[in-house]
Amino acid sequence: MKVAILAGGKGTRLAEETSVRPKPMVEIGGMPILWHIMMIYSHYGYNDFSVALGYKGDYIKRYFAEYGTLAGSITVNMGRPDPVVRHDQEHAPWTVDLIETGDETLTGGRVKRLQPHLGNETFMLTWGDGVSDVDLDKLLAFHRYHGKLATITAVRPPARYGHMRFDGDQVTAFEEKPQTAEGWINGAFFVLEPQVFDYIEGDMVMFEHAPLENLARDGQLMAYRHDGFWAAMDTLRDKHILQTLWNSGQRPWAVWEK
Repeated sequence: MKVAILAGGKGTRLAEETSVRPKPMVEIGGMPILWHIMMIYSHYGYNDFSVALGYKGDYIKRYFAEYGTLAGSITVNMGRPDPVVRHDQEHAPWTVDLIETGDETLTGGRVKRLQPHLGNETFMLTWGDGVSDVDLDKLLAFHRYHGKLATITAVRPPARYGHMRFDGDQVTAFEEKPQTAEGWINGAFFVLEPQVFDYIEGDMVMFEHAPLENLARDGQLMAYRHDGFWAAMDTLRDKHILQTLWNSGQRPWAVWEK
């Protein structure tokens, strides 16, 4: 099964980092968040990726070209036509289609432009800036069971501020940045049938708007509710939180380490 990842946005809310590289290449623990996302999928056996490029797409191309040839130990024999000899393979057996989808194309348009590379089968889709410990086997089983065209992973993100409970003016309970108790949001990590492409009219369509709205209207959108970890790296603050979790060893999205 193919995995589509949208990696073409400009990431303007993370301008401190994205002025020099695309947001999916901003590093957590010394590796791009795109690598973290791909490792999540690879842990469940999904190693065939189609990555939608846009803003600074050449940066991502160069990364994978070098990662594919230079990872692990090598010997360079300058007298040979192919001078680089690899001794081992220290990364997953990924196949990565890096597809130019336009600098200004919106999310729905990027998904539509990946259609020739995704074939006519069920595929997975996510954004290039979010990580989670969602169980992809259970997600796919849920999608197969209900038989609709689209499954979205619904999440409840951590609150940005501390939560208090009161008895009059007395604070009876205080939780520092708890998980939001109400309000499920789009956590990406979709499973989609190819008929979903018919809901996308062109480049200037946000996938989160008309396509998902119309899928819901037609009774074709189901939610897989994930109560576990999920985080999106939208701002420098978000990056620092993920980096702090990584440094502490408490990094629940790193399912490949378990």
